[in-house]
Amino acid sequence: MIKALLLIFDPVATWEGIVRARRSLAFILILFLLPLILLTSAAEGYGLVRWGKRQGEVSRLKTFSLGEAVIVEAAQVLVSLVVVFFGAKVLKSLGETFHGRHTYTQAFTAVAYSLSPLFLLRLLDAFAWINPWVSWAIGILLSIAVLYQGVPRTMLPDPSHAFGLYLMSAVLLALVSGLMRFVTASYFQGKFPAVQSLVAEIGARLPL
Repeated sequence: MIKALLLIFDPVATWEGIVRARRSLAFILILFLLPLILLTSAAEGYGLVRWGKRQGEVSRLKTFSLGEAVIVEAAQVLVSLVVVFFGAKVLKSLGETFHGRHTYTQAFTAVAYSLSPLFLLRLLDAFAWINPWVSWAIGILLSIAVLYQGVPRTMLPDPSHAFGLYLMSAVLLALVSGLMRFVTASYFQGKFPAVQSLVAEIGARLPL
């Protein structure tokens, strides 16, 4: 979480430190990305149980059982990881269209660290009165700003192609994360009653 804050407030020096460290994909995943996502998911899960989420046209508060919260947040963790791995794959492919030769680890480093502000801002989702699109909008704008410094340092594109690669990467991450937010926000708003019933049934069976 500290690294995510440093990327927001001092992106240049933080990115230079990241590049010099040359961490492996496993290191970034296990010691940086996964703890950050688990922390924010735990905070949101607490909020689901404590304060709930607003649902329906009349905007009533629905609180979640502990079992439901565990299932929902476990799904969010998995989807968040899929977004990062998929984003890294596409970023690597985009780099190749600009005649670059990049490793998957380079692309994963760029995406994982750049999306950390977005994951960090999910802490706001713990509160029922905050619109989920507000936390996403602030988070993705910060992530796009961080990505601006990260792409040239991690992907090392040709200077003439650097901005194009950054712009396409930013649009991609905004679209993918926006789709993720649309699905999760719709679920919390009660637009998938069948899925909610299934989650409630499974959650009731968990030994919690």
